[in-house]
Amino acid sequence: MAESKRRDNDAVDGEINEEIELVATDDASDAKPAKDKSDKAEKSSDKVKTEKSTEKRGNPFSRLGRFVREVVSELRKVIWPTRKELLTYTTVVVVFVAVMLTIVASLDWAFAKGVLWVFADGKK
Repeated sequence: MAESKRRDNDAVDGEINEEIELVATDDASDAKPAKDKSDKAEKSSDKVKTEKSTEKRGNPFSRLGRFVREVVSELRKVIWPTRKELLTYTTVVVVFVAVMLTIVASLDWAFAKGVLWVFADGKK
């Protein structure tokens, strides 16, 4: 279905004042305005509601089986890392965690010593 758009000739500085969408019928000279977008939205939402209301839940075991099949199907689409990439990623994560652990432990030790120094009973 061919669609054409007619724009208002009174546009200033590239602005479009009005845009009318025309839908071509079998006879190109009998173009009529398309229905309002809200009408289209209402029809599509009605369709979704009727599809959901007519959808049956079915047997729980068949639903579980379907779920597992879909999970396996999605996992086949995953690009799995090679052994070398996996070892590299694991090494990076372990080193990062070790560095962060060292930083947090050092700050904890420093704040503990600082609190004891400030609130100590005169003992060193």
